[in-house]
Amino acid sequence: MAQPRSRLPLYAGLTVAGVTGYYLYTAGGSPKVAEKQFESDIHKASAKTKAQLPGTASQVKKDGEKWASEAGQKVDSMVDQAKAEAAKAEGKFEQYRKDASKETMRAIDNADRKVEESAAKAKSGISSWFGGK
Repeated sequence: MAQPRSRLPLYAGLTVAGVTGYYLYTAGGSPKVAEKQFESDIHKASAKTKAQLPGTASQVKKDGEKWASEAGQKVDSMVDQAKAEAAKAEGKFEQYRKDASKETMRAIDNADRKVEESAAKAKSGISSWFGGK
């Protein structure tokens, strides 16, 4: 059995012959004019295709700027939130420090009072040994 041959070369050849015939016919048989018309049509088709592509340079630039702007806003928001949390934590720490200072001062005052009371008792006890009032 013979393998079937591809018909692609036949179809490609017929297409080229048809396009060539069309341009020669519209140019009135002049190969130079037909070539110029063909080049003009190719250029128009290329320009139209480029204009319709979604990834044009200006669109890519706009998309990039938009993405950078959004990313910048998110970073700014995160920085602001972090600053707010840090300030909040600092405020809590400051309040804790103040409370701890108050408690420490109370403890020192109580200790001073006890020392003074003990010193006064000791002084009165010693004075009574030596006949003081």
